[in-house]
Amino acid sequence: MSVKIDESWKRLLESEFNSEYFKKLISFIKEEYSVFKCYPKGPEIFNAFDFCPIDNLKVVIIGQDPYHGVNQANGLCFSVNKGISHPPSLINIFKEIEDDLNFKFENSNGDLSKWANQGVMLLNATLSVREGFAGSHQNRGWEIFTDKVIEIISNETNNTVFLLWGSFAKQKRKLIDASKHNILESGHPSPLSANRGYWFGNKHFSKCNEYLDSYGKKKIDWSL
Repeated sequence: MSVKIDESWKRLLESEFNSEYFKKLISFIKEEYSVFKCYPKGPEIFNAFDFCPIDNLKVVIIGQDPYHGVNQANGLCFSVNKGISHPPSLINIFKEIEDDLNFKFENSNGDLSKWANQGVMLLNATLSVREGFAGSHQNRGWEIFTDKVIEIISNETNNTVFLLWGSFAKQKRKLIDASKHNILESGHPSPLSANRGYWFGNKHFSKCNEYLDSYGKKKIDWSL
């Protein structure tokens, strides 16, 4: 079947797109999008891939589910469209970056596409959601697909930084070859976790750049 996605990924994922589970998944997604308001917009579902071809990939951040509020989700995990109020997790991500790297976010832009364009893959485990219903597209096949994506990244790239935030993301560790990649783990940036001391102070953003620099890769500019 034909899926509109960056060519570098299309080549690597062709067998997934032709699998029975993926055909059933796409049938379900088409039905959901035709009957209900769903996010992100159809053309943005594969934005994490389109913004970050595998040859450019340096960092992977794993989220769980797209935002389900009006016009929040844009296909990149933790990211929101410009002009949209920042969700609590994104606010805490910015707070940690400010503390870690000693600078201030001067504007209200929550669109993380600047990170993606530098090689940060912002991958949700589930790539779509029905408006107002968190987790509504889980267990339909997206997780099988994105687990395969993580395995491909582990196999096809070298010295990639994986940022695993929270228990859900940490479960993906088993898909990653720790002998050739750098895995950084912490609590989730959501207030429930962050306010218990499991997020703030992890310094993942400076640690990520130090690792990239040690392998001659250009550091990520985390400003927006």
